[in-house]
Amino acid sequence: MIECREVVRVYGQEKKGYQALRGVSFAIARGEFAAIMGPSGCGKSTLLNILGLLDRPTAGRFLIKDTDTSRMDDAERTRLRRETIGFVFQAFNLLPRLSALENVCLPMTYAGARRPEREARAQELLERVGLGAKAGRTPLELSGGERQRVGIARALTNRPAVLLADEPTGNLDSKSSAEILGMFQDLHREGMTIVLVTHDPNIAKGAQRVLRLKDGLLEP
Repeated sequence: MIECREVVRVYGQEKKGYQALRGVSFAIARGEFAAIMGPSGCGKSTLLNILGLLDRPTAGRFLIKDTDTSRMDDAERTRLRRETIGFVFQAFNLLPRLSALENVCLPMTYAGARRPEREARAQELLERVGLGAKAGRTPLELSGGERQRVGIARALTNRPAVLLADEPTGNLDSKSSAEILGMFQDLHREGMTIVLVTHDPNIAKGAQRVLRLKDGLLEP
């Protein structure tokens, strides 16, 4: 599903800049659930940004479904990201004045879906994550775990092939973290490809495979 081939990312001047990734190579198969771990500053967020088409490698190649993204222009990358990738964030990234339903509708609004279609889809997804009865509540009226459930529902709106999660349990207590991990495992069992960045070994244990980064390199 996704593949990195000797991916390098340098910030600043190539010879004198900071090398966040130093030749990272791996592949994640369709339907696989992988966790990325490593100490602070090891390149986890940089790698996730490349996987999510939010950043480009300085050198090397990144492929999604055998498509070499290095040959794409910005419009093509944006289209592929919208159609293929869902994002779940540590800070939830919900708009505080919008209801849970309206927050889940947002990606479909940007994609041009009609209002009845997007509201029906959003309600269906909120039901799936156990928040159907709270669709009209704003993020401030929800717990941290509930906000992350809304974030997961929003990430699924456009039926992505790949779900990327950046420390999705980092702001949650242990009970809520376990519930969110259970949701990812359910999605994995249904065939979704998931890549999750985490510092929590208990969360990483719930993945099918763990990739460990250190100093911009994958540990053997």
